Amino acid sequence: MEASTSNNVMVNPNRHRAESKATRVAVILLLIVSALLTAVVGVGGSAVLPPSLQFFTFGAIILFFLLAYFVFKWSRGVLAMSAALAVLIAVLSIVASLGWFSRDQVGFKEPLIPAGILGLVCIVLVPVLLLLVAFAMRGFNQAWNIEVAVSEEEANENLASKFDESGRRIQHQDDDEG
Repeated sequence: MEASTSNNVMVNPNRHRAESKATRVAVILLLIVSALLTAVVGVGGSAVLPPSLQFFTFGAIILFFLLAYFVFKWSRGVLAMSAALAVLIAVLSIVASLGWFSRDQVGFKEPLIPAGILGLVCIVLVPVLLLLVAFAMRGFNQAWNIEVAVSEEEANENLASKFDESGRRIQHQDDDEG
């Protein structure tokens, strides 16, 4: 009995599903777009932002890229953190957009990018972040972390059709006949 288990390897069948792969790509792209839009606001407004906000903005950019890397590595745990960061930055973007629009008048120090453009970028960032929340939670529910033991020969196959989302083996009609 132990000899047969030594030839088994652990695999993640949910990672073979097309919808899991598509969700993963969507989350990575949304994290990168969020980082780039945040970078536009951070760099464009750096001339007028206080140092503490500059630090927070560039920290968020680094976090977006770091989270994208871990999603690329199929880490399911960072999906909840991605959603939480997206909610925080979305709320701050809504508030910041109003601030940027109010700076778009005479008497204020000019940022590197016109304040009206920075306000618009903040507004565009909000739906991107809400999409990130939706896709991150969808990915979290796809159970990328489920592992099953299969033979070494079976490990190289597409396992999405052989296991359900909770990792239980699916019995097909042709399996019962043979």
